[in-house]
Amino acid sequence: MDDRRSAASGICRFPAHRLMDNMASEKATLYWRFCKQMKEKLIEIKQDRPGFDHFIGSWFCRNNVSLLVDVGPANTAARLLESLEELGIQEVDYILLTHIHIDHAGALADVLARYPMARVVCHEKGISNLVDPSRLWAGSLDVLGEIAQFYGEPKGVAENRIIPHTACAVNGLRVIETPGHAAHHLSFAYEGRLFSGEAAGNFLMVNGKEYLRPATPPRFFLHVFLESVDRLLALEDQPICYAHFGKAESSHRMLSRFREQVLSWESWIREEFSRGEENLEKRSVGALLAKDLNLEAFVDMDAATKQREKNFIANAVRGFIGYFRESRRETGSV
Repeated sequence: MDDRRSAASGICRFPAHRLMDNMASEKATLYWRFCKQMKEKLIEIKQDRPGFDHFIGSWFCRNNVSLLVDVGPANTAARLLESLEELGIQEVDYILLTHIHIDHAGALADVLARYPMARVVCHEKGISNLVDPSRLWAGSLDVLGEIAQFYGEPKGVAENRIIPHTACAVNGLRVIETPGHAAHHLSFAYEGRLFSGEAAGNFLMVNGKEYLRPATPPRFFLHVFLESVDRLLALEDQPICYAHFGKAESSHRMLSRFREQVLSWESWIREEFSRGEENLEKRSVGALLAKDLNLEAFVDMDAATKQREKNFIANAVRGFIGYFRESRRETGSV
């Protein structure tokens, strides 16, 4: 357990005079109000790209330690740091990475430079790619193309700043392995909040309507993905905080709904797969938008956001198609 936590006293760790010495008075007031009752704060990391508003965020929460969940892409590191400064956040104890994809961990080096006492918690499988992100960057360019260029190339970080998830001992923090979206994906439960990354899909509010979409990129394994959802369902019901983007009050309601959605996608895409390869991806995306009530709010999105979502739905469809093709190679059937 980190020795720095022995200095914690009550909810806020630092005495008032130190806070006032280090912050403008209005920022100190804001921070004290935030600390008095532990609650999560969603920090939107705005992207200068049409259709990417209200899509990427970082979660900050504090009880006896301060936690920052995901840091967004490299291109907006300065924007995240500015938002943290505006909140009066002078120190971060731990940066929790749900996974190392560049839209979640790309800004890590800059955030660590700003908060020199912070340690990173990530899956042990992801550590080498944080220290030397060259392979991660090449893979991102291959999968995301121009979007990866927009997010920016991540910089490497010192390995001694990283704690493997198997060695994490933060008081009150539960680390849950949730492979599926990625083999190295983690979710975190802390003080009655569940931070699910993309293990529970992407959740948006659009004109008062809930929009829920799976994130199942290649390589995708259905049983692994569902086992991760079941692992989260086995936790107590609590608010669920999504990486993309926002919060819902009942994790059980959302996870149960999401599990059914994934199984429905499997059925609908399998049906298109059985009809042959011609225009398979396009047909599958069309079928999902026509049949899935969880995507109903798609029609209320602006044109740029619709295009973003079509692209990510297509990427999720490719995960299912790859899963079906691999199953056919191994067993002769789907």
